[in-house]
Amino acid sequence: MSETSFTGAPENLLAPVHQLIEMGGPVMLVLIALAVVGLITFFYLVLADILFAPRFSADVRKAVAGWHEAPDKRWPGRVEPNKSGLGRGNPLRPLLAFAMNARLSGKEPSALREELARRSHKLLQPFEAPLKIIEVIAALAPLLGLLGTVMGMMEAFNAMAATEGRANASQLSGGIYEALTTTAAGLVLAIPFAALAAWVEFRLRRINSRLNDALVQIVSVELPGQGTASAPEARETTAEQYASHPRMAHVAG
Repeated sequence: MSETSFTGAPENLLAPVHQLIEMGGPVMLVLIALAVVGLITFFYLVLADILFAPRFSADVRKAVAGWHEAPDKRWPGRVEPNKSGLGRGNPLRPLLAFAMNARLSGKEPSALREELARRSHKLLQPFEAPLKIIEVIAALAPLLGLLGTVMGMMEAFNAMAATEGRANASQLSGGIYEALTTTAAGLVLAIPFAALAAWVEFRLRRINSRLNDALVQIVSVELPGQGTASAPEARETTAEQYASHPRMAHVAG
């Protein structure tokens, strides 16, 4: 008896999926594939946030504030990556250390801004493709659901026409019910992914704003015996990267 239950378990798990495909047709199959792709993208985003997202820890904020008050050689070592723990994978630390060392070495401000813009853009690259995939899923799911409904309605009225108008109300309502299933499935799929896309955009805006503020504090500070980079010029550090990248320009608002 136990052997029968174990062998029948996969079929019982797949029964709702088969029922949805039968009710929605090929469009439902596409929606299920989009849902699988969306889940994989979501888990990738979680891992990318843990491993690659810039993290403004307390020691990083303290080092940037200390540099802004008294810029000297002790602060780059404070923000360099730790040899262990999550700080080792924080991409913000080497960027800030590079900016501080470049200022101390007297690098030209315009060249420094271009280099910081390039490196800052690389910090957000792991989030660009997943965000686009999630937005595409959120936009396509309702349209695919509507397409499945239209196709189902066409089949229902075609069946009614084949019976020369003798189809009863139960047959017609059953066909309409099956046709509307794809619209419901499309909305169920689109709503959470639209909310997820909005959350990712909000997080990218926040990271961009905090990254821009940190770089401004580093680049705009006046060093003994060196010129001062004005704050408006320093703010171009992260703004330039979005001017040449339309997608992230939208994220940055």
